[in-house]
Amino acid sequence: MIPEDFSNLSSSGILQCFHPVFLLQVENVKLLDRYANRKAATGTLYLTATHLIYVDASAEVRKETWILHHHISSVEKLPLTTAGYPLLIHCKNFHVAHFVIGQERDCHDVFTSLLKLSQPVKPEELYAFSYNPKMSKENREMGWKLIDLKLDYQRMGIPNDYWEVTDINKDYEVCSTYPPEIVVPRAATKAVVMGSSRFRSRGRIPVLSYLYKENNAALCRCSQPLAGFSARCLEDEQMLQAIREANPGSPFMYVVDTRPKLNAMANRAAGKGYENEDNYENIRFKFIGIENIHVMRSSLQKLLEVCEMKSPSMSDFLTGLENSGWLRHIKAVMDAGVFLAKAVREERVSVLVHCSDGWDRTAQVCSLAGLLLDPFYRTFKGFMVLIEKEWIAMGHKFSHRCGHLDGDPKEVSPVFTQFVECVWQLMQQFPCSFEFNERFLLELHDHVYSCQFGNFLGTCHKEREELRIFEKTHSLWPFLLQRKQELRNPLYRGFTAYKELQPNTLPFSFQFWCGMYNRFDKGMHPKQCVLDQLLSCISQKVTLEDNASELENKLPFLDGPLPSEGCSSPKAGPAAAKAPTPPQDCGEGAAPVLSNGPSLGHQKHKESPAQPRDLGASMGDGQAQHQG
Repeated sequence: MIPEDFSNLSSSGILQCFHPVFLLQVENVKLLDRYANRKAATGTLYLTATHLIYVDASAEVRKETWILHHHISSVEKLPLTTAGYPLLIHCKNFHVAHFVIGQERDCHDVFTSLLKLSQPVKPEELYAFSYNPKMSKENREMGWKLIDLKLDYQRMGIPNDYWEVTDINKDYEVCSTYPPEIVVPRAATKAVVMGSSRFRSRGRIPVLSYLYKENNAALCRCSQPLAGFSARCLEDEQMLQAIREANPGSPFMYVVDTRPKLNAMANRAAGKGYENEDNYENIRFKFIGIENIHVMRSSLQKLLEVCEMKSPSMSDFLTGLENSGWLRHIKAVMDAGVFLAKAVREERVSVLVHCSDGWDRTAQVCSLAGLLLDPFYRTFKGFMVLIEKEWIAMGHKFSHRCGHLDGDPKEVSPVFTQFVECVWQLMQQFPCSFEFNERFLLELHDHVYSCQFGNFLGTCHKEREELRIFEKTHSLWPFLLQRKQELRNPLYRGFTAYKELQPNTLPFSFQFWCGMYNRFDKGMHPKQCVLDQLLSCISQKVTLEDNASELENKLPFLDGPLPSEGCSSPKAGPAAAKAPTPPQDCGEGAAPVLSNGPSLGHQKHKESPAQPRDLGASMGDGQAQHQG
């Protein structure tokens, strides 16, 4: 069965499309299901310029599986079986697809094509530069202006007597990986700022992350000092003094190194390291032992091996989960965020945070502390502001950590994945405190890896300017906001219901996130999903309210003669009430599909591979499965 979308494929199944990338079509391909005991699906596999698309010909209801090439992390040819040539695909959003292809040549063609398509060499080859959602130039530009970090600083009361927004980095002379505008103490002169930048790794000086208006305690971030065993810098010491004095109510400030002490000491031998309390006036130094990117990468790999066990015993699963160390690392990140929030809120003390370069662990703990302290960051808009401020603007290396381009695999690490999981863990403890639901986190996580939007491309603001991201690509945020209804948390109590959050971080408080790591293994999820039911009820409520309003508008006509034209009979009212109204804010007629359950509503049409859905990275069961 060849969809009409693909009817322009030649008889040989090969076509040059979009830009110089050949498409393949392979018939009679089996798709195995790891957890269901049903017969393997048989269908047709297509490769387009952007997606792998599998159409199940054996299903009673048309079923498609879309996998975005950028989501693919590895492609593996397995030993020949009696059924054919197996091809195992692992994805960065934890989807695993196990195909069996009848002919060796077809298997080899798909294998080599996917290796090339999933590992672009140049940034211009990324999906965002060819993605065209048929949006006007004005709307695209408005999408990029949706998040304004200056407004967030104004919300904190900045500028004020102690802090100012400065464009001292407009030419990237202070730091090439910081944004053009940064927030620094008003008392810090240009000489102090420039001197501190020469003493901090990669010039990443102490800058403001968050100001707690209630007591003037500030959360600041930077990179490690180039202290070695004995070096010191007067300007850097003055910078820290200016931060401390910007909070007049506190006699000291914390300096927090998020690395294990042994790691920091090893950096000392390389001329880097950490602050000497003897050289800095009125600071209290503290280590918080969050492991490095290499340990985290290894831990995730062990976790995924546990998730892919076919029929593990309870003992095997729990032992594997413990041996992976994953939840232990999640707890370490959460503990650090809790410490920062308590220091600012309860001790009324300013805190300066760093790791090595200040763009991995520092981003994790500063953004978590902001979530705990400020309910604004738990709204849709606020969470987007938080990610822009702490991750995108401050130079988290998304391109390297997510493996967007063919590069050093040792630079890949699930740093942002850990942050997203920490947010989910908070949502389990405080289910009424977040405006968004689990699926919002999953969509966001998908698009960090999808390269469909420009927000997460590159490594810093300077590089995004050079790539002309803001001119050539679209922003993710408007597309997520369009789908607010299906991504909303139905239990949300509002902005003022919970001010600060104080989570429990004892080991029993952390759960395995099946919805993330076994998200695509439908047999592993509950048969009835609470979130599905709540969203369905809300959708029905909106429909009934609209119909009730329509009927009320017709009531005046019952008191007198009905107009001969332009109005329907009152008998049409009940019929109208039965007509379903599609959920609002659903892009291009796509049914909202939750990660743990079936579709709500019905899909109205199929999209061609050349024009995928706005949120092409999502995937779900129902009439169609889409990923990418």
